[in-house]
Amino acid sequence: MRAGDWLRLYAVGVAVCFGLDLVWLGVVAKGFYQRQFGTLMRPDPQWLPATLFYLVYVAAVVVLAAAPALERGPLSHALGRGALLGLAAYSAFDLTGLALLRGFPVEAALVDMAWGSALSAVVSWVVAFAGRAWR
Repeated sequence: MRAGDWLRLYAVGVAVCFGLDLVWLGVVAKGFYQRQFGTLMRPDPQWLPATLFYLVYVAAVVVLAAAPALERGPLSHALGRGALLGLAAYSAFDLTGLALLRGFPVEAALVDMAWGSALSAVVSWVVAFAGRAWR
């Protein structure tokens, strides 16, 4: 793939990931996370670290999950690879939180790991689908 192709795939991934996560965190599960984490949550999100996470994470999703499915195999491979990558990445945060932080909520960790798996699977599939459509 050419650099321009990678950038287009990456742009799709960033838009889809950020958009879905914004709806999840800001609307669908906002009250859930507030109840689970209480005073640990900032009233004003810190956008620089959040943006850096999305930029790094989507690069990993594109390279490790979407591109292999795009280049060889059915698009369902993007779903599986994306789900596994999401589970691994979100587990790194949530299971570390459970291991090290007093009062880290188990329910929030489980929901977050499930969300990370689902989000990453969808992002990976959409990126792979877009890549196939552009060919």
